[in-house]
Amino acid sequence: MHDNNTRPIMPHTARMLDARWYIDTDIFTQEQVCLFRNRWQFVVHDSELPNRGDYVCFVVDGDDLFAVRGEDGVVRVFHNLCRHRGTRLIDGLRGTLTTASVQCPYHAWTYGLDGRLRAAPGMDKTEGFERTAHGLHSVATDSWDGHVFMHLGTSPKPLLPVLDDLPAKLGAWGMGELVPVHREAYSVAANWKMLIQNYSECLHCPVAHPQLQALSHYLSGENDPPHETYLGGRMDLRPESQSLTTTGAPLAASLPGLSSAQRRIVAYYAVLPNLLLNLHPDYMLTFRLQPRSPGQTDVDCTWYVHPETRDTPGFDPSPAVAFWDLTNRQDWSLCERAQRGVSSSAYQPGPYSNREDLLWAFDQWLLDKVGPAFR
Repeated sequence: MHDNNTRPIMPHTARMLDARWYIDTDIFTQEQVCLFRNRWQFVVHDSELPNRGDYVCFVVDGDDLFAVRGEDGVVRVFHNLCRHRGTRLIDGLRGTLTTASVQCPYHAWTYGLDGRLRAAPGMDKTEGFERTAHGLHSVATDSWDGHVFMHLGTSPKPLLPVLDDLPAKLGAWGMGELVPVHREAYSVAANWKMLIQNYSECLHCPVAHPQLQALSHYLSGENDPPHETYLGGRMDLRPESQSLTTTGAPLAASLPGLSSAQRRIVAYYAVLPNLLLNLHPDYMLTFRLQPRSPGQTDVDCTWYVHPETRDTPGFDPSPAVAFWDLTNRQDWSLCERAQRGVSSSAYQPGPYSNREDLLWAFDQWLLDKVGPAFR
């Protein structure tokens, strides 16, 4: 979107995308190929799989996958299907493989946590069969400060150069050291892009989020120039606020790596295409977007704190959980209203405000990556 030194100038004629970008099935399918299969996308935070055999299952563009921590401590991602007859291997969202293996429920083909085929009953006398050639289909993985990403394409570039200067911007929060304390799953009847656009502006905050507005003024802070990989910036806490909780009081002491200035802000970054990061002085909130259809998006939301905070007797994350659960539901309602609106035959793209430049930049990114197929 930019060369990391300049901010693109949004024309005064800038308007929203045409309705087809939110409702058309062909465009949605092309987005899955261009923006999800062929880019790094967030899977899980490292701390959510603390032990050998811990796994989490998910679906991307119709493909069942799972991430699992191996016996060597490495988190790997595999397609969730047996190499014998294609049977789905693991059910449920998350759990632990206590046998340190994955066994197919159909014919008992058994795989190690590294994906190698360990046993294939009935195949010992099959001419030409080689166990080494029938391990699980693996997916490229890489990580950044505790966040595990995957790439469904072939021969991807390493993740960190793709992220460019983002690790330096956010390194002080020590995200890799944090641990989860609460999760919420949401299903939103709106296009995934609606969620990112809603996330990237706060002009709606005085009307939709009075609780948020009371703790952080909607015109405070500033955005970074839009980037090929991320959109984001910061907002300031009001003088009487110390964090975003139901009371404005922090859950605990500030994260240890933050400067005095960073303790007075909340950083908001959309790491394209599917990770939203809310970085507070005392905790982190992540959103993993999972597009299901042009008009449906699932959101996995997780709250994280420093391990010392979690282990403090009497620690209670509910002030942060309740604050953002309310704010999230307010946002999802707005996104669903917008989705219904753009689906109307009367919809015409409306003009962007000069404070909606990140939305316009996101549109340009989308048109650049996906648009050529629809010109």
